[in-house]
Parts: sequence; C-alpha cells; structure tokens
Amino acid sequence: MVSTVERMAIPSPTRTADAPTAKAGSRQWAALAALALTVTLLAVDGTVLALAMPALSADLAASSSQVLWIGDVYSFALAGLLISMGTLADRIGRKRLLLLGAAGFGAASALAAFAPTAGWLIAARALLGVAGATVMPSTLSIIRDMFTDPRQRTRAVAVWSAGASGGAALGPLVGGALLEHYWWGSVFIINLPIMLLVLISVAVLVPESRNPEPGRFDPFSAALSIAAIVPLVWAVKHCATSGIDLAGLIAVLIGAAAAVVFVRRQRALRTPLIDVTLFTRPAFTGTVLASLVAVFAFSGLLFFFSQYLQLVRGYSPLQAGLRELPGTLASIAVVVVAVRVIARLGVGATLGASLLLTAAGFGVLAVAEGFTGYLGLALALVLVGVGIGIAYTAATDAVLSAVPRERAGAASAISEMSYELGVALGIAVLGTLHAVFYRGGLPDLSGLSDPARTAVTESLAAGSQSLAGAGQQQILAAARDAFAQSMQVTSLIAAALLVVAAVIAWKVVPSSRQPGLSGR
Repeated sequence: MVSTVERMAIPSPTRTADAPTAKAGSRQWAALAALALTVTLLAVDGTVLALAMPALSADLAASSSQVLWIGDVYSFALAGLLISMGTLADRIGRKRLLLLGAAGFGAASALAAFAPTAGWLIAARALLGVAGATVMPSTLSIIRDMFTDPRQRTRAVAVWSAGASGGAALGPLVGGALLEHYWWGSVFIINLPIMLLVLISVAVLVPESRNPEPGRFDPFSAALSIAAIVPLVWAVKHCATSGIDLAGLIAVLIGAAAAVVFVRRQRALRTPLIDVTLFTRPAFTGTVLASLVAVFAFSGLLFFFSQYLQLVRGYSPLQAGLRELPGTLASIAVVVVAVRVIARLGVGATLGASLLLTAAGFGVLAVAEGFTGYLGLALALVLVGVGIGIAYTAATDAVLSAVPRERAGAASAISEMSYELGVALGIAVLGTLHAVFYRGGLPDLSGLSDPARTAVTESLAAGSQSLAGAGQQQILAAARDAFAQSMQVTSLIAAALLVVAAVIAWKVVPSSRQPGLSGR
C-alpha cells in the first residue's frame, strides 16, 4: 500500500523504501495519547492568552504593540527554530529532545506566570517558543515512525491534528475557567502539572527513534533558516502596524537573502536540513500553503473573537470560553470522519472542500456578529472547527508521507513551520487590520481628555477601563460598535483568503482516491 503523497505524485528525491508496514498495537496507541496531550498543551498555550489579554493589559499597562507581541512572539520563536530542531531530533533522538523540551517548557511557564512587566512576559513567551520548537516536530515525527501502516497513520495524524486544532480552540475555555477565579498568571501555572504528566507518560510509553544515518549537522544552515524566517515575519508585523518604511524593507531583504543562500546550500549538501526540492512540486507546495492559510485565519479569529465576546457582548471570561466550545468540539470530532473523507475524496478535493467550509463559517460569523443572538455564532464556530480540523489533518498526513521514516523530523518541521507561521501571521496581520478598521470606525473623541482619548484609540480593552466610570457610555457604545464592525470586515477578509487557498488546493493538489484507507 502506498502513502498519500506517493499517490499524489510527490516523491522525495531522497526517498527510500520504508520498512514493511506493521499494524500498531495498544502500546503505540497509548503513546499516541501522550503525544496528543503534549501537542494539545502547546496549542492551548498558543491561544490561552486570548481571554487574559484585557486583564493582563490593564495589570501590566501593556501598549497595543506589546499586546500583539505577547500574543505572537511565542509563535515567532517557535517558527524560527522548527527546521533546526526537527533535524536535530532526527539525529540525537526524538524522545530525548521531546523530554528536554517539555522540561524547558514547564520552567518557562513559571517565568511567564509571575512576569512583573509586559517586557518580562514577552521574553518569557519567547522562551516558551524556544522550548516548544524542541517538542512539536518530535511529536509528529514519532508518530510517523510508530505508525507505518498508511491507514493507521492517517488516523493517528487525525488524532494529533485534533489535539492541535482542538487545543487551540480549547485555550479560551481553559483561560476563561481560570480567570473566573484566579489572576491571569494562572493560565501559565496550569502548564506545570500537565507537563509533569507529559514527562512521565512520554518516558514510559514512547519509544526512542532517530535517523540511523543522520549525516553531519550543519550549524550554518540552522542559522540561515532562522535568519530567513524571523526577519520576514518581523517585517510583515512591522509594516502592518507602522506602514512600509526603511526598517521593514531592510528586514525583507535580509530574510530574502538568507532564504536564497539557505536554499542553495540545501541543494548542495548531501544531508540537508530539509529537502527543498519538495517545494518544486506544485502539489506539495499547495498542500503546505493551504495548511498555512487555514491556520492563519483560525488563529486570527480566536485571538480577537474572545475579546469580542467579553468587551462587546459583555460575557465574563468563563462565559466567553463556554461560548467558544462548539468550535472546540467540532475540531475534535473530525477524528471520526477525517480518514474516511480523505479516503473518499482524495487530498486535493478534501483540502479544497474543507477550506471552503471554513470560509463559509467566517461568512456566517461576519453576519452573526451584527445581531444580538448566539445561535449564528455557534453555527459559524462549528463550520470553522470542522473545516480547519479536516484541512489540517489532510495537509499534515500528506507532508509526512512525502519522506521516509528516518527523515520524519525534517518533514514534521515543515508541517509545524506552516502551522506556527500561520498562527503568528494570523495574529499579526489580521490583528493589525482589525485595529486599523476599529480606529477608523471610532466616533469623534475630541470631547475626551487626552488619556481617555489615547486609551480608546489604543484598544477597546483600554478604552473600556478608562470610560467605564467616566459617564461616557455613549462613546463606549460607539467604540463597541466599531470593534464589532471591524470584526465583521476582518472575518470577510479571512473568508476571501480561504476561498483563494481552496481554489489553489483544488487546482494543484491531485485527488486520487484511496479506497484502502476507508476500511475499518
């Protein structure tokens, strides 16, 4: 039985035959549960701050720029190191690197929980990203190594994807439950007992695996990968908030130059960090792009939808988290159907259809945000959750199947890089667009004091704090309307991007059916 991507005609030039497929047993499935718990926690940590933003913004006196950095520096740091860590895991052992990363993640969580300033919290979140970069590729590459049967591997990837997308959607609920009774630092403290459980379960259940012939690790390539990713991501964020200027252009040039040198070096090395020739295949590139756009839209939605529920609808943090639960449950429920959908439709059609479903969810959301009821919001969250869950499962399984088992870490890094870049760019770009539309929709603020006017312009969270006791309820109501209308416009922009990604997936990713995967 051949793998998903082999049926898509995306063979890796370095591909070797995998070992004969064998059915995974109870130990492998138990190990999968431990890995899914790990990725769920990391995904929760990526979005758990959404509900805590109003509280920590007030407590730490964070500016709007600092709020965005608190939200996305975690993903920036993670994305910049994923390629290096994925390849390092293939060399020193995936389980070993996973255990080291989990321990570091717990330590960084403690630092974040007791951050006295916004700058401290940003630094702690960056350390969390560094630790996360050692964990994420390891979880997925261990799955690639444990599940050699294509049908079982697709199901295992679906479980893993449910942990990633479900964890991202679960973050606001966890945050809401904690913030109902504790201070904002509790959203980090909760990581400590869970990471302890992860360390124990991984140590007991997960087998060690590595590339038996890893070749020489190239530090220069690792540095180039960081130099290519981080400046480009920073430039997008900087230009979105400050406009196109010299600093942004210099960052783009640095990132682009590093990327060119990186690609040329990978082509020349016998054992590259990643097989860049995979990206010459339109189907492979289209799959990665579809995954990135899906996560881009989803993360941007989560980051600002939680604030919308609290600041515009007036829900408490826990109430807001509970109202996001339909999206969480839907993204987890796709485990039941993802394998059969991919088997019946093929990867390309599955990606296209699921992205269109997600776009429809964003369209419903844009309409529902203009009304006072909740049913429309719930329907939108279900559509988005199902669409994202299936799309990410299909894309991840396709990328993993493109390489042999011994290169699973590098392949996992590609998949994870698209996920984390999607998260970071979604928060930065959609967040910035939302802020621009919000400020453009504000009423005349000339009657307010300078501090109050600055607070309202900075963000609705800061404005609510400033105007709540100042007898300016009319202006506060107008600011809430501006926030809601900005959410509607941003949701429609995200929907349009998803439609474009769906068309690309449908056109460039083949959809040969895989009847062998549909059996029980």
